[in-house]
Amino acid sequence: MGNALRFLYGHCCKPSTTGDSESLGPHGISAATVGVSALAQDLFHFEINSQVPEGLSKHVVSSKKAQANWYRKLLEAWREAKPPPKTPEEASRLVIQTLKRHQKADVEGLLAFYGLPLPHTLIQLSSGVPTSLPDGVKFELLTLPVDPRAVPDGDTISVYVSTADPRESSCVPREVQMAAVQRSKARAERNYEKADNLQKKITDAGYRVISVQNEEILARKYRIRLRGIDAPESKMPYGKEAQEELVKLVQGKCLRILVYNEDRYDRSVGDIYCNGIFVQEVMLKKGLAWHYAAYDQRPELASWEKEARAKRIGLWASTNPEEPWEWRKARREGR
Repeated sequence: MGNALRFLYGHCCKPSTTGDSESLGPHGISAATVGVSALAQDLFHFEINSQVPEGLSKHVVSSKKAQANWYRKLLEAWREAKPPPKTPEEASRLVIQTLKRHQKADVEGLLAFYGLPLPHTLIQLSSGVPTSLPDGVKFELLTLPVDPRAVPDGDTISVYVSTADPRESSCVPREVQMAAVQRSKARAERNYEKADNLQKKITDAGYRVISVQNEEILARKYRIRLRGIDAPESKMPYGKEAQEELVKLVQGKCLRILVYNEDRYDRSVGDIYCNGIFVQEVMLKKGLAWHYAAYDQRPELASWEKEARAKRIGLWASTNPEEPWEWRKARREGR
């Protein structure tokens, strides 16, 4: 087994430990792993035994011999990819490009078999990170890695900024600084009850001591409302999908946030950038949010929503999706 394939198996192929309560994907792999890792695992097995996965024929129209030809091509393409695909979108693009001369029904069937995005749902991102602060920005935040539990829905997120940041260092309340020092001392003395009480005091003040790469950092909490979009509420159709997409975009990553103002819930309203990606653009182009035109008239946001509508992806697959602001209004009025 070559180094590339060993890397492929070691980094992408996790043996399934699925229990009976966890749903399985189309070829017996845990639904949580269907996608990049499932395709990588099957390519690894094909290299060993030249067998395509069971059940694939139910999703495609060509013969087993043709299927084997696809896997030979995909295995070679995966090895040559630098870096190899890590996201479902990257894996989908590799499949589409490698098998572009093959039948559409086969390509889409193969993608569906692995739960990878179909061609019409893939998006091209046009926005980059601003090189200078746009007009109207009040301040900029550079966050610590995001905890996925801090993403309650598709347009809100809680983030933490280190108090070592120059903007934060001058305004940390003295009682919070003292509590952080005392908490560290209590933990060193293994007085965890005292340490927990001090952590609560810090948290109640809007701060938190966070462990990042075995280093404890005092950080300030900010609640962020994504500027210019309104995602479906969690109990609405596509609310869960919107929340999951936002988690996928930001979890474990440090964000750059340009804050423009505050809303009536004391949330900072801002644009979020993650690894060079404008998060609002992704949410709109994937049909997982509305352009919130009542509060933001940027034409590019309207254009991205229009693009998703035309493709009928995400919430636009529905004939007449309900606007989240109307949904909230109806519930306030008891309708």
